[in-house]
Amino acid sequence: MNAAAPQPPPEPAAAKKPARELAPALLGLLSASPFGLLMLFGFVAPLLCVVWFGFMPPKTFSLLQAPTLENYRTIFDQTYFKSILWSLGLAGGTVLVLLVICYPLAFAMAKIFRGGAAFVTYAIATSLFVSENIRLFGWVIGFMKKGVVGGTLAAWFDLQIDSLLYNVPVIILGMVYVYLPFMLFPLVLGLKMVPDQVREAAFDLGASRWQVFRRVDLPLSMPGVLIGSLLVFVLSVGAISEAKILGGQKVVTIAADIESEFTYAQNWPLGSAISTLFIALTTVVVFFALGRFDLEKLLGKKPSE
Repeated sequence: MNAAAPQPPPEPAAAKKPARELAPALLGLLSASPFGLLMLFGFVAPLLCVVWFGFMPPKTFSLLQAPTLENYRTIFDQTYFKSILWSLGLAGGTVLVLLVICYPLAFAMAKIFRGGAAFVTYAIATSLFVSENIRLFGWVIGFMKKGVVGGTLAAWFDLQIDSLLYNVPVIILGMVYVYLPFMLFPLVLGLKMVPDQVREAAFDLGASRWQVFRRVDLPLSMPGVLIGSLLVFVLSVGAISEAKILGGQKVVTIAADIESEFTYAQNWPLGSAISTLFIALTTVVVFFALGRFDLEKLLGKKPSE
């Protein structure tokens, strides 16, 4: 009697596993491809064009010229660093002022108003439907010579004041007014993450209001503080309308210099070089700030020691 033909060994389960995992991975790749193409052609490609344009000869409009560092030498030889410092200083001041203003309001919306917080949210969000420039010109009408503020003081109290415009505090006031929602709403979300039971337990153990704020509220709401601060800083560091409308020519920001190079001066390579340098500097500042915090601990992914 002949022996049965040997059967091929069964295929290992490990060989089938990659084939089963390939289909979901391929499906995920195909699903993400529209967004990837949008980011590639709508963000990465224009940014690379700006970076490469910065190496083109001054006052040229072609990307096919021989690269040169002339534009960067011009930046360091002239006073563009003053505009950069003004932009960074105004953005930093705006973040600090908004933290002082918005944290108590966010705490009230998250812990006190409760249902009434929706009305405050709608009232603040409604302002975003109006153009930023129109809202800033409202401040111009109020602060100009014999405007709303000056006219009211003259009529009611016989006080004659000059224009309140065209100074640094008014510029910061305009930036605080414009970017307030971008600080307030992340702070509200961050404070809603603070459990009421933890605060009540701290009070039951004899903690004062300051101790509860320092040991409970502030650490647990730090994700909202960090997100709001980064949003406001990144938006306000490139602001241009506030300084031009409320500050006149008192303060020239780096965004105004970039606009001038791309429009009046028609020096696109120099404008691109300034933009590239400023983007790199802002990125370094943001990552330096992030490096000062333990993000995993702040976001609750790592237990406190």
